[in-house]
Amino acid sequence: MTSTFHGLETARRGMYTQQIALQTTGNNIANANTPGYSRQRVNFVQTEAYPPASMNRPQIPGQMGTGVQAGSIQRVREGFLDTQFRGENNKLGYWGARSEALEKMEDIMNEPSDNGLAKTLDRFWQSLQDLSVNPEDSGARSVVRQRGLAVAETFNYLSNSLSAIQGDLKTQADLTTKEINALLDDINSINKQISEVEPHGYLPNTLYDERDNLVDRLSTLLNVEVSIQPSGGRPDPIAAGLYDIKMKDKDGKEYLLVDAKNQSVNPLTIQYDDGGNGLANGIKVAETPINLSEFAGGKLKGLLESYGFNDAGTVKGIYPEMLANLDQMAYQFASEFNNVHSQGWGLGDMGKDPAKRNEYQFFDFAGTIDASNIGGAAKKLKLHKDMDELNNIAAATQSFGGDGSNALLLADVKNKKLGFPGSTASLQSFYEGAIGKMAVDAQQAVRLTNNSAVLTESVQQRRLSVSGVSLDEEMTNMIQFQHAYNAAARTITVFDEMLNKIINGLGVGGR
Repeated sequence: MTSTFHGLETARRGMYTQQIALQTTGNNIANANTPGYSRQRVNFVQTEAYPPASMNRPQIPGQMGTGVQAGSIQRVREGFLDTQFRGENNKLGYWGARSEALEKMEDIMNEPSDNGLAKTLDRFWQSLQDLSVNPEDSGARSVVRQRGLAVAETFNYLSNSLSAIQGDLKTQADLTTKEINALLDDINSINKQISEVEPHGYLPNTLYDERDNLVDRLSTLLNVEVSIQPSGGRPDPIAAGLYDIKMKDKDGKEYLLVDAKNQSVNPLTIQYDDGGNGLANGIKVAETPINLSEFAGGKLKGLLESYGFNDAGTVKGIYPEMLANLDQMAYQFASEFNNVHSQGWGLGDMGKDPAKRNEYQFFDFAGTIDASNIGGAAKKLKLHKDMDELNNIAAATQSFGGDGSNALLLADVKNKKLGFPGSTASLQSFYEGAIGKMAVDAQQAVRLTNNSAVLTESVQQRRLSVSGVSLDEEMTNMIQFQHAYNAAARTITVFDEMLNKIINGLGVGGR
C-alpha cells in the first residue's frame, strides 16, 4: 500500500516546482529590457512512479504518479540563428568600415563642387586663356600666378587630408585589434568559469548569455566560427559546453583564437612594413602569419583595406590608390606644364638672342621627385622660384610683344594625352576616372552596408522571437503557474482534512 502521506508529498512537489517556475518567470520579466538576455524556462519532469518494478512490490492496481520536479532551468536559444546572425553581422562590420572610409574620402575630394580640384584647374586654364588675349597685362599675369598657386595648394590639401585620414584608419585598426584581443580574453575567462560549474550538473545561463554577447561583438570585427568542446565531469545533457573560437580565411583555413581545452588565447596582431611605406604586411595569430589578401571579412578587414596593405610587392587599398592617383596627376601635370612653359618667352627675354633665352619653370617640388620616385608629388607640389617675378611667365612663343600663343599652348595641357601608367589619358579624364571609381565604390559600400543592416536586423528579430522576453507570454505563464501552485496548495488542504478525520475522528463513533 502507498503511504498515508503520499498525496501530501505529491502536492508538496507540485507547489515547490510551480514556485520555481514563478521565480523563473519573474526573472524573465525583470530582464525584459536587458540587452542579450535569453528568456529561461523550467523543464518540468515527472518524478519516478510508485511502485518500481521489483519482486517485493505491493499488490496495487498499477503505478501511481509521485508528482513533478524541476529538471533544469534552460535558456531558450536557437544555435542556427546565432550562426546566421554572426555571419550577417560580419558583413555589416566589413562594409560599414569601407563605407565610412569612402564617405570621408568623398568629403575631402568634394567633387563636384566649386571648391574641388576640378574647378580649381578650370579656373587656372581660364586664366591662361585670358592671358593669351593680354599677354603683357600684369593683372592677367598675377591671376595666372595666383590660380597656379591655388592648384598647387589644392593638391597639397588633398594629399595631406587623405594622409591624415589614412593615419586615423591605422589608429582605428590598432584599437580594433586591441578590442579583439580583449574580447578573446573575456571569452576565455568565461570558459574557465563555465568549466567550474557545468561538471556539477548546473546550467550557468547568465554566463552563457554573456559569452554569446561577446561572440556577437567579435563577429562584427572578425570572421569567426564557434565549435563546442565538452566541459568534463557530469554535465547536464543540455549544457552548452565550452567555446573554441576560430578565425577563417577566404579559403576556409582555420586559425584557433580561443583554445577551450587548454584555456588559452592566441592573440591577433597586425604586422606593418616599418622600413618601407608603413602599410600593413599581414596579420599574425600567435606566431602564424596570414596574408591580408586571404584575410576574410569583418570591420578589421575593411579598415586595413582602406588604410592600405602590401600584397606580394603590390600596394593595395582605398587611400593608397587615391594618393597614388593624385601623385601621378601632380607629377604628370607639372612635368608637362613645365615642358611647355620652358619653351616660351617671358617679358624679360624679349629681343634677346634665342640661345640666351631663359627656360623658366612654373611648378616645382619640395624635395626630390622624378619619374622613378613620384611618391608624395601632390603633397610637395609648389610654384617654382622663377614665378616670384611675374614677367617670367612665358606667354609668348616668339620674341616680340603682344604674343600670347604660348599661353594657349599652356591652356591646352588640359586636353593633352599624358603618360599615366597603363593609359594615355588627359589630366581631366584621368581625374574624372579616379573620382568616378571612388563614387562607384562608395555607392556600392553604402548599398551593401544597408543590405547587410537589413539582413542583420531581420535575423536579430527572428532571434528575439525565439529568445527574447514577451511580457504578454510571461504574464500568461505567471497566471498558469500561480493557479497550479494554488491548486497544489488546495490539494494539501484536502489531504490535511482527510488525515484529520482519520486521526481524530476514527474510533469515536461508539462513544
